[in-house]
Amino acid sequence: MNIDHSSHMDEVEALRRRAGEFLDLAREAIGKGAYDVSCFLSEQAVQMRLKSMLLEYVGDYPRIHNIRALLVEVMKSRENDILKKFMKKNRIRIVALEDAYIISRYTPTKYTKEDAEDFVRLVDEIMSLMNGTMGK
Repeated sequence: MNIDHSSHMDEVEALRRRAGEFLDLAREAIGKGAYDVSCFLSEQAVQMRLKSMLLEYVGDYPRIHNIRALLVEVMKSRENDILKKFMKKNRIRIVALEDAYIISRYTPTKYTKEDAEDFVRLVDEIMSLMNGTMGK
């Protein structure tokens, strides 16, 4: 099977760009007091970033929304002790961010400004980790 490398990299870059845009919008939503929206956008940002890495390194990504599962797939593709330590240290925060995918949209639960700010920080940390220790 012939894979068009340029279109493959175009998709990687599109996912990476969207990840950055989602994170920028998450920050803007905090400023507008839309904390639930910010939490959802933060979750989307990290999903897009992880999927872009998998697409780049493995050639595909699972059609899932679970951040921990995506992080595990990234670890499989790029054995990395720093990422393992980060996941262990931040497990509760990562689980909470995963929950935001559903909770922020469908339940009466309200997120606070502190929740939204912490999720943005967590996504920043994950993206920095991806950029710093694992390449682009």
